[in-house]
Amino acid sequence: MMHEALRALANGEFILLYDFDDRERETDLTILADAVTPAHVRQMRKDAGGLICTAVHPEAAKRLGLPFAREILGSGNLVERDGDIPYDPKSHSSFSLWVNHRETFTGITDNDRSLTIRAVAEQVKRSLNGGGTNFGASFRTPGHVPLLRAADRLLDERCGQTELSIALAELAGVTPAVTVCEMLDDETGCALSKEDAKAYARKHGLVFIEGKDVVEKWSSR
Repeated sequence: MMHEALRALANGEFILLYDFDDRERETDLTILADAVTPAHVRQMRKDAGGLICTAVHPEAAKRLGLPFAREILGSGNLVERDGDIPYDPKSHSSFSLWVNHRETFTGITDNDRSLTIRAVAEQVKRSLNGGGTNFGASFRTPGHVPLLRAADRLLDERCGQTELSIALAELAGVTPAVTVCEMLDDETGCALSKEDAKAYARKHGLVFIEGKDVVEKWSSR
């Protein structure tokens, strides 16, 4: 199944990525960022319904100057504290900046968000290939595309959806910028169950994998 997932990711297709039974217990619609079109954004917001974010490789984040949001916000009363995240009390969230590409209008439309996401992927690719980058020349913040900065040692440090998706990109040999969106249940208002996520995958001919599959593949690489 991992082989099919890596092939689908490399081909610019959606895969469904569930994390762990003892963590978020959420499935994300997951796709390579440089493949994202307006139709993909529409599918994520209509079929998944969670937050459409783009995960970025930690080395690219450093080269592009993308900090963790908690580093920017300082030590105010609203800032996330250690132990604040119930599903991951020993870590902190991956949120970095929220950006719009400077050529977008409002930034929230399917067209605008897909443009921003693809441009982020291009910046990631150029930064890791030794090319010159100027993130601020192409993007402004605040915006409508949340960026997620993966932990420095990826799955050896943290096993969130951010790290799982970037590990998959590395295993597939593609640009390590991946767009994810949590799948929610319209009836309960909770995360879509694993069983219903699997049913969605079967209905749409998509690959469903779990975090444990990614960790196993990552550990044996």
